[in-house]
Amino acid sequence: MPAWEHLGAWPVAVLEPEAVRSEVEAFWQRAHEDRERRGGELALDPEEGLVRPDALLARLESAPAIHVREIDPEERGIHFAARPVTGYAGDLRRLGADLRRASGTVVLFLGNTGRADRLQDVLREGGLAVGEGTRILTRVGALSGGFELPGSGLTVLADGDVFPEEVHLHLRGPRGGARSFLSDFRDLKVSDLVVHQDHGVGRFLGLETIEVGGAAHEFMVLAYQGGDKLKVPVEAFDRVQKYASVEGNRPAIDKLGSGSWEKVKKRVKKAMRDMAAELLQLYAERKARPGHAFAGESPWQREFEEAFEYEETEDQAAAIADVAADMADATPMDRLVCGDVGYGKTEVAMRAAMRAVLDGKQVALLTPTTILAFQHWKTFRKRFAPFPVTVDMISRFRTPREIKTVLQGTGEGRIDVLLGTHRLLSKDVVFRDLGLLVVDEEQRFGVAAKEKLKQLKTTVDCLTLSATPIPRTLQMGLAGIRDMSVIETPPKDRLAIQTMVVKFSTDVIASAIRQELARDGQVYFVHNRVESIYAVASMVQRLVPEARIAVAHGQMPEAELEKAMLAFVEGRADVLVATTIIENGLDIPRANTMVINRADRYGLAQLYQLRGRVGRSERRAFAYLLVPPDTVLSEVARKRLAAIREFSDLGAGFRIAALDLELRGAGNLLGGEQSGHIQAVGLDLYVKLLEQTILELKGQEPRDGPRAVLHLRLEMRIPEGYVPEVHQRMSLYKRLSQVRDAREIDALRAEIRDRYGALPREVEGLLRYAALRLRAEALGVAQVDLVARTLHLRLAPETPLRPEALAALVQAHPVLAPTVQGLKGALGEGQDALEGLATLFGLLEATLAPRAPGRPDRL
Repeated sequence: MPAWEHLGAWPVAVLEPEAVRSEVEAFWQRAHEDRERRGGELALDPEEGLVRPDALLARLESAPAIHVREIDPEERGIHFAARPVTGYAGDLRRLGADLRRASGTVVLFLGNTGRADRLQDVLREGGLAVGEGTRILTRVGALSGGFELPGSGLTVLADGDVFPEEVHLHLRGPRGGARSFLSDFRDLKVSDLVVHQDHGVGRFLGLETIEVGGAAHEFMVLAYQGGDKLKVPVEAFDRVQKYASVEGNRPAIDKLGSGSWEKVKKRVKKAMRDMAAELLQLYAERKARPGHAFAGESPWQREFEEAFEYEETEDQAAAIADVAADMADATPMDRLVCGDVGYGKTEVAMRAAMRAVLDGKQVALLTPTTILAFQHWKTFRKRFAPFPVTVDMISRFRTPREIKTVLQGTGEGRIDVLLGTHRLLSKDVVFRDLGLLVVDEEQRFGVAAKEKLKQLKTTVDCLTLSATPIPRTLQMGLAGIRDMSVIETPPKDRLAIQTMVVKFSTDVIASAIRQELARDGQVYFVHNRVESIYAVASMVQRLVPEARIAVAHGQMPEAELEKAMLAFVEGRADVLVATTIIENGLDIPRANTMVINRADRYGLAQLYQLRGRVGRSERRAFAYLLVPPDTVLSEVARKRLAAIREFSDLGAGFRIAALDLELRGAGNLLGGEQSGHIQAVGLDLYVKLLEQTILELKGQEPRDGPRAVLHLRLEMRIPEGYVPEVHQRMSLYKRLSQVRDAREIDALRAEIRDRYGALPREVEGLLRYAALRLRAEALGVAQVDLVARTLHLRLAPETPLRPEALAALVQAHPVLAPTVQGLKGALGEGQDALEGLATLFGLLEATLAPRAPGRPDRL
């Protein structure tokens, strides 16, 4: 009896109908082949035991059904004549002026109640009527972007249209830096695999609020083998990471209490220790080699930096300072600067180049493509023009005679900064005194070029720039084997790119191009097949006859390619139909729409790099990823396209790199054996364990020691009304559980207040709890339990508190008493647990204060 007979009139949800049709037919075919292979013995006859594909598919077509697709078929979609809206990036004065001029209804969707209330107050102070019964309404909700419906009198603005795009706060110090990209919970979904550091791989089921000791406490619920569940309190979220590993391989769910997880970790750490020791030896050898210590600040260096026309972001300034400190050291620099496309990595490189030139050294800048070299050449020449610095380039855009002149000038020291592709690594390129090597997108170079780079790096300072680091580079950067600076703060007024995955449609292409041309912009059309690129260019010309079209691909004669690129750069072409030759380097603020044909054929990092060519100004940019209308996409292709659409927020490059690692596999990460260990424990925990292993090999204390446990019967939750979005609450819980100094707590408090409004009592309690936990760890207090109205402190064996000081403290304060494990103290009248513990910690901290010479212990 077919399964559908049991469903009656119930509707059926069909996930990816085209993929279902393909799989049903393939399964039927395999069943017949299997029976034939076995000669009919012990094999089910498909004609008797299975429903025929045509019958099943006909049933699915005729029954009430919900068809769920990752990508909507364009021809069946419902189309609205909607137009994108202008972004304000926090300029509320301009918003107010536009709202006064608007004639219809304007609905503003804000991310949270606090932000909605603040915006209402600002608009009312400006004399505008806001709220029910007026034409300006505010709502709390999440929209990816606003729109205007011409003729309807309706305009909708999203949070991201009104305010600058929110960026995850970059916490500096030992726990800051690149780790936050991987360990954040912003991308965690129900049923995703997670890794608990102590219990192994489980499945995330969601959040649950439970009453503990009379107080509401939010927990993360994880499912394990045999139906067991583990409930992780918010203060222990730092023990949990999302599982990411080799493509197509999913680990078995662990069984709680079986001991197998500890064996897995032990095996991984042993193999990791051997590998890390070898890598550390290589880096130690490099560090031991003498290099050039560059001079410090000079008047010309300051003048060069002050000529920067934009305001530095905090991360950019930190990266500049990191590079300057490395260059001032005699050890050869080997720093990786990672930052999203357009976030200011080139400026970091130019300041380093100026520092080298002013110290009498030459600079080489190596790029993977001629186009990128050309773009950098233009940028460097413009930036260095007011200074006596000679910048030149060798590439296929130059004639042999020009190259000969440039090489001669380089050898004689007349050229200060030389840019080019791997041609710079040729034997005939000789520098008089090379001091700095800048490598852009190192992962795109071939093996031979990388070997030559490895040799060069041992003698000169090296600065590597990358938006999507290859896994190995990312791994080593995270684990502290390689110096790494992260720029994750977007430039002021930068908006996220609106990304759409659609079936190929000439209507979509024409509409996208015309929409961009209507706002005096330019369009990239990426088609990565040289043999058909001119046919595609002709199609675009037919669809939009008024557009001026240029074509660029890597097999064109140099002069023709240069002519096409210059036409687009200088605004004499509206649409550039190109291969992935434009993936790196082009920086054209007017180009804010990109159409990528056959987007299913690209890797995730490549899609991300391509999309980064647009959205480099304060205008909203659009990316259309076209897939064939009749092709069933593979699961990997669907996941890649879903990921690039999902990660449209600013600064997503690191998460793209991490997910690309999961999708492509990690076989070449640190060798085949290590990829198996990543598979066993997941990427994030692997990185964490490697970081600890390296610190141990260096004779340093691991940063992730056991955390103090405080059982204070507090409300441990963020009210849903204050932060309604569950992912945002989880992200805040994770960050609270990870803080390692008071400065991070203060920064987090300020950010929460700014994003969500005045802090409710529960959130203030969470922040105070985090601060007290830090104080407990500094005092060597392993655990605190509130029993009735008495605080019981269990001291760790390595506590810095001296027994004689504790005895004197107990004698001086009758409310205190010693216990077998430490001491206990009664809460004062009217004191809550947080106040009482703060008072008790204050007394203990006083015993650690340095004493004047000869002065006895006294409280």
